[in-house]
Amino acid sequence: MSTILPLAYLPSVEYFTHLLRGGCVVDLGEHFVKRSERNRTRILAADGVMELTVHVRNANRPRQPMRDMRLDYSKRWQHQHWGALVASYKSSPYFDFYAERLEPFYRRQWEFLADYNLSLLDTVCSLAKVPMPALSENYVDAAAGDLDLRPKHREGPAFVAEPYFQVFSERMPFAPNLSFADLLFAEGPASVSVLARCRQE
Repeated sequence: MSTILPLAYLPSVEYFTHLLRGGCVVDLGEHFVKRSERNRTRILAADGVMELTVHVRNANRPRQPMRDMRLDYSKRWQHQHWGALVASYKSSPYFDFYAERLEPFYRRQWEFLADYNLSLLDTVCSLAKVPMPALSENYVDAAAGDLDLRPKHREGPAFVAEPYFQVFSERMPFAPNLSFADLLFAEGPASVSVLARCRQE
């Protein structure tokens, strides 16, 4: 039994709980889905949850293979994303510890979304000591018993996040299932312990 995941941008805490448990395969052969985790993530900003979107070319063109999606730098999304991450997390316990490894993803330009997401995922997995998933260049057909978490197929059990101390916790309720970066900056090496306590219902 495998867990099939899309290739996501700064994936969620839920995504990382699956990676930690193992048996995951990331589908590089699927089609790009607009307004999905493939090019969007959610972080906690001073005024609440903020969505960050990676700009891609021809996002409205149907049935484009994820592998072929090119990044669009006509708008300064990298500058905006890094500015938002710094503004949101500079006071978190582990931001300075990890920032040097993440900042290059907001300075250098990649041509393809898949390569960008994959390099970023590899770096975050390395920092968190979470295993990288297997990769499939071809579309993955789910077999009986597989957990398919690609958005169009999503039928998995409800995810219950384990609370941890977030930035702005003193004035905001806990915001579950943000980008794993939120957890990493808050808990550092203890992030995997928090992931292990998350559950599916």
